[in-house]
Amino acid sequence: METKGARILVVDDERQIRRLLQVALTGYGYEVEEAPGGQEGLVKAATFRPDLVILDLGLPDLDGLEVLRRLREWSRVPVIILSVREQERDKIVALDAGADDYVTKPFGMGELLARIRAALRHAAGMEKEPVLRFGDLVIDLAGRRVAVEDREVKLTPTEYELLKNLAIHAGKVLTHRQLLRAVWGPGSESDIHYLRVYVGQLRRKIEADPSRPRHIITEPGVGYRLL
Repeated sequence: METKGARILVVDDERQIRRLLQVALTGYGYEVEEAPGGQEGLVKAATFRPDLVILDLGLPDLDGLEVLRRLREWSRVPVIILSVREQERDKIVALDAGADDYVTKPFGMGELLARIRAALRHAAGMEKEPVLRFGDLVIDLAGRRVAVEDREVKLTPTEYELLKNLAIHAGKVLTHRQLLRAVWGPGSESDIHYLRVYVGQLRRKIEADPSRPRHIITEPGVGYRLL
């Protein structure tokens, strides 16, 4: 799937927001459909078959989280939450429920477009590629090898599992809880300090400047994403 020409469904009860996104996204070559409520949004998700959904949480009929949960029962379409709710807990709950990204209102169109492109690239099948490339960082999933600027980097098994989980969800924010559960298993979700230690170790091995990382990006209070 190409990012240009992709179908985007906007589910938001604010007419001004829907109009803004309709004009802006259409101008960038996307095909846009709108829904002012959650029930209609779910129907259009099934009939319009979007490549990406932009979803508000404060909808008049169904809470956006409920819309997300129902959507995730049958679809893996990328979902970007666009909401005035800016508390860390709101972001974590939405991401844990299956959202791919979270943008708070008011928002910059440039940032939203970048998040859309990242989500669409991931949905295009990145996780199916045996070799993932992120600029100078190359991850060979089949061979379990990692290289930076054509130089192989030795990782511990835990470091590799952490990097692999970030890589196969590239561009998507993974919460602390999601990463801890995926790498260390159930029951480890509260040990955020342990996760930070391993992220620090990974950055020292794959980043040109670990203090200013270009690949493993911190989403403060929420988690990490790989770019």
